[in-house]
Formats: sequence, C-alpha cells, structure tokens
Amino acid sequence: MLMILSIMDPIAKFFGWITRCFYHIFGNYGLAIIALTVLIRVVMIPLNIKSEKSMLKTQALSSKMAEAQRKYGNDKEAYQQEVMRIQQESGAGGFAGCLLPLLQIFVLWPVYQIVSRPLSRISNVSEENIIAMGKLAGMDEKAVIRDNVTLITKLTKDGELLKKCVQNGYLKMDQLMNFDFFGLDLRLKPSFRPDVIASNKSQYIPLLIIPILVIVTQILSMKLTEWLKPGYKEEKLAKERAKKNPAKSVQEVNPAEQSTKIMMWTFPVLMLITTFTTPAAFGIYWIVASVMAIITQFLVYWLFKKPYALKKKELELKKANAFKKKDKADKLDPDSDENNLKKKKKKKIDIEVE
Repeated sequence: MLMILSIMDPIAKFFGWITRCFYHIFGNYGLAIIALTVLIRVVMIPLNIKSEKSMLKTQALSSKMAEAQRKYGNDKEAYQQEVMRIQQESGAGGFAGCLLPLLQIFVLWPVYQIVSRPLSRISNVSEENIIAMGKLAGMDEKAVIRDNVTLITKLTKDGELLKKCVQNGYLKMDQLMNFDFFGLDLRLKPSFRPDVIASNKSQYIPLLIIPILVIVTQILSMKLTEWLKPGYKEEKLAKERAKKNPAKSVQEVNPAEQSTKIMMWTFPVLMLITTFTTPAAFGIYWIVASVMAIITQFLVYWLFKKPYALKKKELELKKANAFKKKDKADKLDPDSDENNLKKKKKKKIDIEVE
C-alpha cells in the first residue's frame, strides 16, 4: 500500500501544479478545481471512446454468445472461456469496459490530496514550514501534514498567528488562497448532523446543495448510459417478456457487463461517503466529473452509437427483404425445393387415397 502511495505522490504533485496554474489564471479556488476536473475528463475521452467501441463490438457478437450459451448450457466455466475466445478474435476485449472506471478511481487519490493538503500541493509550502506553523497553532505534526485545511482555518481566523507565520518566513500572503466559491466555503465538510448545521447555519445549510447535486448528476449519468445504449428498447422489451414467461427466457452472463454494472452502482455510494467526509471542493470535483461524463456520453452517442444502431437496422432490413424476395421467388418457381416438397406430399396423399 505504501509503495502504491509513493508511486502516486508525483502524480499528486503534478495535479497540484496544474491546479496552482489554474488558480493564478482564475483567481478562484472553486474555478481551479472545475478546470482541473474538465482537463482530467478531456484526457480520458479517447479511452472512453475506445471503451465504447469495445462494448459495441461485444454487443455485435450477441448472436455468437447466444449460440455459445445454447452449446455449453449450465457449464459456466466453458461458456466464459468461449466468450473470451470470441472477444479476443474480434478485438472486443472484456477488460476495456472496466478500465475507465478503474482509472477514475485511480485519480481520486491525487484529487483528494489537493483538496485536503492545499498548502503543500497547491501553494507549494514546504512540509517543514507547515509543521512549524502547526506547532505555533498547537496542532499535531502528523495531523497538520495529513490535513492542511484545519491549519488554514486557524490562520484566517487568528490574525496574530498569521502575522507570526509570515514574519518567520513560514508563509507568504499570496500562498494563502481564497476558498470562497459563490458564497460556499470549500474548506468545510458538508454535514447532515443537526448540531453541526446549527453551529453555523449560514455556511453549512448552503453546502448541502453539493451532496444533492453529486447524487443527481451521477444518477442522471448512469441512466443516460442505459438509455443511449444501442438496442435499449429491444432489451427492455425482452426483459419484460422474460418476466411474464421466465421459462422461455435465456439468461446470458457477460462478465464485462456484470463488472461494469457493479462499478456503476458502487460509485454513487463512494461519492456520497467522500462528499460528507472530505472538504466541499471534492464534491465540486464529483459534480463536474458527472457533467463531463454526460457530455462525453452524448458525444459518443452521436459519433458512434447512433451510426451503429442505424447501420444495424439497415442490415436487418436488407436481410428481411432478402428473405421476402427468396420466399416470393420460391413460390413462383415450379422447380423450387419448396414446391417440389409440396408436390411430393400431394402425390403421397393421392397414392394413399387410391
């Protein structure tokens, strides 16, 4: 675990440097977090597109997978091996659908470092100076390194403490950022506890809008993923028929889809927990990330999913027309297999009558 955190530490420093650049541009901490989130999501768009392409390829193999289901029956291990073989041959890797959610989890640590340690990650104050300021404020050494936000709060409220820190060269005034974002103090942690809200109603009540928006935007993003999926209506109708007549329904288990569904429903819980246990800036990250996910979904839909659905519909229509033409030709051709079969049946009946 320590090795993983040490590897991610340079990434956290890099994210902090980017956030510092955005803060100098906008002069607002909230806008800097928003800009960082947009940048992270824009970088992820190519991976998102690759993931969606892989899922479309997997969906195009549904007939082969259904055949594998009929072939192997209840032998789940053999079925999954066959599915993996089919996916590998077609280039529709099962891991691609899970890679994007895993990467989204991976970047949470650097973002958490930024919102919980803004003095060291964004303002670039050395750990020695942070520890020295923490001692003047009567704070624990490890605690002040792990969470700078409490120290920042004390510095803004205690003028004498701030003066000593500046005079001793521990801090420059331009390193102390403004955390106000349209009336919301992004240093504070949103809370649903009545005693915490009652202690400062003017600050904690407005903060509740953040967890509400976090859940609303994430649920909307999840539902759009479902609604914009090619064949969503047909799949919904099939599920309704399966409920009415479960004996005739065929259950197909796709490992990639199962993993993706688990990740999708785990995310809102994770988001809600982190929103109430971290500074409000982390909630801003979640909201903007979900909005960017919604925009990306519409982009992928118009560029790939809609053309795929139209092409699939066109091929199905051509196939249906070809069957109709063949059926019509068979009826007109006296030497067709179907007509010959009818003649044999008629001849057999005539013999039996005689």
